[in-house]
Amino acid sequence: MINAILSASVRNKWIVLALCAGAAVWGWISLTSIPLDAIPDLSDTQVILYASYPGQAPQVVEDQLTYPLTTRMLSVPYADNVRGYSFFGFSFVYVIFDEGTDLYWARSRVLESLSSIQG
Repeated sequence: MINAILSASVRNKWIVLALCAGAAVWGWISLTSIPLDAIPDLSDTQVILYASYPGQAPQVVEDQLTYPLTTRMLSVPYADNVRGYSFFGFSFVYVIFDEGTDLYWARSRVLESLSSIQG
């Protein structure tokens, strides 16, 4: 079978070259005309809360910002994981949602939870 294909290709080398050139032109046209987008975001749906408490030690930031925010965000619907990090003068709370959760829906649920926290 392969010998027959090879011998037919050798006998009809101009047809094979024309087919290869046609495939190359078709590939070039496809490459230049297909709209490309940025690399897709493969990460989980997450909302990041940033809170600033200037001039305070990480333990104070943890006690007064990170811990209350983290415990409140645990009650957000479809929250899969909540992580809090405290640094000198600021805090990050990552609310990671279940797979397939809409980002705008998740942001609105986090905003609703934030609005219920008193100063």
